[in-house]
Amino acid sequence: MSAAISVDRLSKWYGSRLAVDGVSFEVGAGEVMGLLGPNGSGKTTILRILTGYLRPSRGTARIGDLDVVDASLEARRHIGYVPEDAPLYDWMRVREFLDFMARLKGTPPPTRHAVDEIVQRLALGEVIDLTIGKLSRGYRQRVAIAQALLNDPSVLVLDEPTNGLDPRQIIEMRRLIRSLAGAHTVLITSHILGEIEKVADRAAILVAGRLLTVHSLRKGTPPGRLCVRARDPADALRACLGRVPGVHKVTIAAAPSAEGIVTCTVDVEAPETAEAVAAALAGGGLHLLELTAERADLETVFLSLTG
Repeated sequence: MSAAISVDRLSKWYGSRLAVDGVSFEVGAGEVMGLLGPNGSGKTTILRILTGYLRPSRGTARIGDLDVVDASLEARRHIGYVPEDAPLYDWMRVREFLDFMARLKGTPPPTRHAVDEIVQRLALGEVIDLTIGKLSRGYRQRVAIAQALLNDPSVLVLDEPTNGLDPRQIIEMRRLIRSLAGAHTVLITSHILGEIEKVADRAAILVAGRLLTVHSLRKGTPPGRLCVRARDPADALRACLGRVPGVHKVTIAAAPSAEGIVTCTVDVEAPETAEAVAAALAGGGLHLLELTAERADLETVFLSLTG
């Protein structure tokens, strides 16, 4: 998968405060990547560097093959940006605003066709002739995303897009973001784990300006934990599993059952470790009854990294 966004050892200082500290990651074409972290973790700063609002103190950021500093104007032509609390002109009608933004973005004439297409795509037909100031928060967010899509950007950048939405609007926004994947590369920030987990393919976890990990959220992604059930003494099971390369930790889940069955969890390094675990138990003469994979959720990963 080619990289639509590349960030390499990116750092940003605000005076004496280091807001982003040597962050590196890539986002593949058509992928949805979430930047997850508490307020003040550097998420918005990274977005502002990528979209040309800030210059990095060190490191590089690229949109496709375009450096966001050296080729800033050309890079921005490939980006649609929706900042948190996106500024909208409340006195304009929705169509008037989108026509105006299409002209600003240099959308080739006739702009009416581009606007009609986006209105249909984002289900704005019911409010197209209303003034923006009369719209609900959910529709305002849709209008903000609509203007970002007018020039058909390859990269869409969304900063906290579900902030202030009610539960129904949040569900609709999730569906909208997922519908944009594939046709667009989406970079989205949030400080809410559940929101990132529901829309993103991968999540980059940031704390205090540092990137802690990039965690895959795709279904079918090999897990980092196995559940083992065997009819053997716990000590023998622990000793055998502890000798397998790639096994980090063995935890006996409970006392043996009445049938002498022991259940344990095994933290592993890579998916192929599961085969090595099964081979080691069979080769050691132990009685393996069940070996299953448990996929660690984002909350577990986040808490394990941040304490």
